[in-house]
Amino acid sequence: MKQLTLDSLLTCPHCGHKKTEKMPEDACQWFYECEQCHTVLRPKQGDCCVFCSYGTMPCPSIQDKGLASNCCA
Repeated sequence: MKQLTLDSLLTCPHCGHKKTEKMPEDACQWFYECEQCHTVLRPKQGDCCVFCSYGTMPCPSIQDKGLASNCCA
């Protein structure tokens, strides 16, 4: 098993706020509320989670298995 990076810096596309969050290892995160502007982020089309869309690191499923989109389908 690969060494997984669980921290990812999320950037809100609406206000630019950045925050490092810990990614769940056992599920994709489909929603994330920006703590600054309160916009609820959802994955971009083709991405499995908000970390793959707005983070500096892809989710653990992508990191571990190298899966393409819909890793959690």
